[in-house]
Amino acid sequence: MSRLGLAIAVLVACGPALASTSTRVEAEQLASVSAPFAVTREHVAGDIYHYQFDLRVGSTPNARVRVHRVVRELSPWRPRPTTRAVMLLHGDFANFVTNFVPSLGNPKSPAPGLAPYLVSRGIDAWGVDRRWTLPSEDGDISDMGGMGVDQAMGDTAVALAFARATRTVTDRDPGRIVLGGFSHGAQLTYAYAAADGRHISAIAALDIYYDLAPEDADLRALACANAAAERDALEQGVTDSSNSLFITAGQLARSLPDEPSPLFPSYTNRGVVLTLAGLTWWLAPYTPLYHLSAPSFDADGNVTGLSESSEERVSAWFASAPPHQSMRETAEFDEIWCGTSPRPELAKIRVPLFYLGAAGGFGDHGLYSTTRVSSSDVTTLVVRRFGPERVAEDFGHGDLLFAEDAPALAWRPFAAWLLRH
Repeated sequence: MSRLGLAIAVLVACGPALASTSTRVEAEQLASVSAPFAVTREHVAGDIYHYQFDLRVGSTPNARVRVHRVVRELSPWRPRPTTRAVMLLHGDFANFVTNFVPSLGNPKSPAPGLAPYLVSRGIDAWGVDRRWTLPSEDGDISDMGGMGVDQAMGDTAVALAFARATRTVTDRDPGRIVLGGFSHGAQLTYAYAAADGRHISAIAALDIYYDLAPEDADLRALACANAAAERDALEQGVTDSSNSLFITAGQLARSLPDEPSPLFPSYTNRGVVLTLAGLTWWLAPYTPLYHLSAPSFDADGNVTGLSESSEERVSAWFASAPPHQSMRETAEFDEIWCGTSPRPELAKIRVPLFYLGAAGGFGDHGLYSTTRVSSSDVTTLVVRRFGPERVAEDFGHGDLLFAEDAPALAWRPFAAWLLRH
């Protein structure tokens, strides 16, 4: 076992005997972790490395909490100490790597990645994968039905405790860290901060809403309808919300871009990705003109390209999606938006909040949620290129992670905020 892995194993095994009150909290949450656990290390760029820890937390097929750390090293297995840390939660059809370190994805992406960017600015970047990302295409998904929001919050607590315990060993810093998330990972961030809040010093929500404004009644109605359909699917025994559409679309756009698509026969394979990315509201109208990537249009309104994120980056994002996704989690996220079932309330959040939106994504619709927290320290930024009349072609949801200008427009202010919190 590596020097770092050995240190953490000792910490987990001896946790209850730790002296300080702060580390006893981590020990209680790490008590569910079974030894041994797997540790891997791979190179990202320069002196930046990616660690992955698989923590066994139960006996079901996918009862693992997969924790990630991206960090600069002083020498092999010896992270460079930092005083700032963030844990990032991924969005749909993705995991930590494909959202935040896409150069390590399969296929690899030319996008540099938010996590390495933050690390290069002195911020220790962590993440955790939700359990539905773990099984392979033909893997055992018999426990998928239990993968809901409560389980995800519990796994987030374990990952945060693990990160703090590890930083106590490697950085001599047992302090709380920032919890941030992208898309539904940001919705989970809100829910965790409102329901639990242990281990976190602040939260960052990247392009999402949690509470819907009164004027967004139509969006709430859509969420309620979706939640009802998803609950019906669960009652029928459907627990897997497959990501095969994104995977197939991305793969074919990369290998046979100009061939007719078997997914949408009137489109080429390239055209399918352009449509899914640039006209996303056709399938998922989270906002009236919601799109993953800013599109370029011809005179007839057809998408001819992507103006912010390259097609190579977007197709890699799609193609690298995990094959499965939890129907229960999807239903419960929609129920939070619908507001018809018990849910953690934003008024319980008192830690600092940073909201980073994309004008063509959730954008301004996510601002209302920031007014519902009890924190007196709230910062908001919506990245936009144009006025409201051109929302359909403005900075998209996924552009926050994959656009050429994302480092300047989104990541730099995010890093500045993290360094202050």
